[in-house]
Amino acid sequence: MAGNPFSRRRVARRSLAALAAGLCVTLTAPVVAMAQVWVPAWLASPMPWRNEAAANGAPPLLTDVTLRQDMLMATAASAVRVRFSNELSGTPLVIGRAEAGLKGGAAQPLRFDGAVRVVIPPGGFALSDPLAVAVPAYVELTVSAYLPEETRPAVRLGPVRIAAGDAAPADDAPLLRGQSVVSAVLAERPTAPAAVIVAVGDSITEGGSTTLGAHRAWPHQLGRRLEAACPGAFVVVNAGIGGNMVASDGRSPSLVSRLERDVLAMPGVTHVVLMAGLNDVRQKGPARDRPGAGVDEVATGYRQAAQALQSRHIKVVGGVLTPILASPVAEPAIPGPTTDDKRRSLNALIRHGDIFDGVIDFETALDDPARPGRIRPGAHREDGYHPNDEGHRLMAEAVDPAVFAPSPCSVSRP
Repeated sequence: MAGNPFSRRRVARRSLAALAAGLCVTLTAPVVAMAQVWVPAWLASPMPWRNEAAANGAPPLLTDVTLRQDMLMATAASAVRVRFSNELSGTPLVIGRAEAGLKGGAAQPLRFDGAVRVVIPPGGFALSDPLAVAVPAYVELTVSAYLPEETRPAVRLGPVRIAAGDAAPADDAPLLRGQSVVSAVLAERPTAPAAVIVAVGDSITEGGSTTLGAHRAWPHQLGRRLEAACPGAFVVVNAGIGGNMVASDGRSPSLVSRLERDVLAMPGVTHVVLMAGLNDVRQKGPARDRPGAGVDEVATGYRQAAQALQSRHIKVVGGVLTPILASPVAEPAIPGPTTDDKRRSLNALIRHGDIFDGVIDFETALDDPARPGRIRPGAHREDGYHPNDEGHRLMAEAVDPAVFAPSPCSVSRP
């Protein structure tokens, strides 16, 4: 959605090419105290329904169920608004009712222009009225939504709980990895932070290889670290999507094409950390025997993304691509540069190509000194490609806060 996300009800359409996803249900908010500052406190990027949830223990379609998510809030808040997304779906999304509250505490109903029920058309989203609730930073906010009609959820995979009927799942309900319907929680604060940072990328940013529900992806770990050292100064939210590519659409819209919806439409964003490109350049096909994208194609995508953000006064920090050679399954040899050759070329461009406003060296943070080009032992999953909880901790520790803002208080690197 372009423009002010807090305007009165309106319907807007965008072209599919822009992937800003058309119809928009934005809702009149009752007056709550003095207007302060709104920032994103939690993000989950829209992603087309993949019908993959069953492999992760969640039902692929949701009918007459209540979907619950426990969301780690990246900033303290005096009120919240919850954004329900149907932007990448072809059928209406019916929210029979929804509620939110601190995990373990009493939930309050969410309302949409005063109503409990909302129908979100294909290509649209609904932003709830402000809900007055005091939320400390890095505490979980529980949001539950009753879905009375068949739903193909079209937000990225993440930890969810599901219960039959119109009743919120209990704390001991099984934690599953499935797609959901909430794409953002916006938080009201008394003042603007020094930096609102959106991490944009693929699975290595999304953190699907970390412990489910533990919030250990590097953006979460970085945010905790900054909040502990300098309360309220930095907000870090995660717009990664597993499988995302920079320049081409795949299982999700390309990074370049989704920036308007996932970053620019969010209030108060000052910085983006962009780390992606491995899915573009890696070899393709069931046998991995076809070449992926070339370095020049990805470089063009980097430049397009950086220019789009910088033109809106958002600073763009490039993330150096992480090592990949610890994978136990080697790609077959084909003519031309290998995936790792292309990764190294992209890293040289990220470091020295004058595209980004700053650089974070995630490669060095994870590289095995004894076997360069591989993630160090104990820091990766079985595939040798994706960092585990420890790997994401090392990535978070590699970030110098000075890349975002002159430190408003003392924040040192570990």
